[in-house]
Amino acid sequence: MARDVMNEERAERVRQAVRASYAARASGHAEGCCGEGGDGGGCCGHGAGHEAAAGQAAASSCCGSGGCGGAEDHQAGGCCCGGAASHAEQVGYSLVEISSVPEGAEMSFGCGNPAALAGLQPGETVLDLGSGGGLDCLLAAHRVGPTGRVIGVDMTPEMIDRARGNARQGNYANVEFRLGEIEHLPVADATVDAIISNCVINLSPDKPSVLREAFRVLKPGGRLLVSDIVSMAPLSEEARSDEGLWCECLSGAEEVGALERMLRDAGFVDVLITPQDESREFVRSWAPGASVVDLVVSAIVEAWKP
Repeated sequence: MARDVMNEERAERVRQAVRASYAARASGHAEGCCGEGGDGGGCCGHGAGHEAAAGQAAASSCCGSGGCGGAEDHQAGGCCCGGAASHAEQVGYSLVEISSVPEGAEMSFGCGNPAALAGLQPGETVLDLGSGGGLDCLLAAHRVGPTGRVIGVDMTPEMIDRARGNARQGNYANVEFRLGEIEHLPVADATVDAIISNCVINLSPDKPSVLREAFRVLKPGGRLLVSDIVSMAPLSEEARSDEGLWCECLSGAEEVGALERMLRDAGFVDVLITPQDESREFVRSWAPGASVVDLVVSAIVEAWKP
């Protein structure tokens, strides 16, 4: 059964675990946990119990800047093994795109390439939910050009600092990064043409609020196109309660039907969720041996504001 909103105490625990995970990654302190010397217990504290998960999330994460599947862990032989370049291509990035951004921006490839799928046009204003190290924002900036604008929002100060540094390094004058939670966007009403996000909405413990906020900031006729993880069958309460698996972009995944209802309840129309069956291989690498990985896939989520 889908849960619209968990109780506030648990939601805050999840939020803090996720924040700790990405703060560690942005600071370069996160380590892969399935490589040599790992205990085989998964990342972000998977299998360690609820109380230990939040602390271990900061020390052992395979989640990247804008979702799971960090490039650094690929290169180091962590959970998502197989080489950064090969994973980039798996989720939909071209090597030309990756080489076009400053080194360090590509610290995560998430579970898709929303900037390439959103039909971004010169002059548009784009918002990235959970912008992490800034990869998708910088790619979007190329597409909207100097007359366009890209805003990245992330709740982790360390990620904001890293993204701003990447933008400065690449002289991106049309990109800005704002500290904030995607459930409470620091963005004015009806000011955004397109919203993108890469493997981040699943991390929120309050997805209806995320989608209502997305609807609020979009202009009439604006669109949401995100890559995210969805579940193809109900997840067990045990999996839902595992904060480590939540940090892995796994146990926070909503069932397709539930996510569709949330989008429509927020006011969106023309909702389309397209699961990407070919994503199963790289998703399984995020938490080897965890039963939840057989129930979730990456999906392209599209919706429009009337």
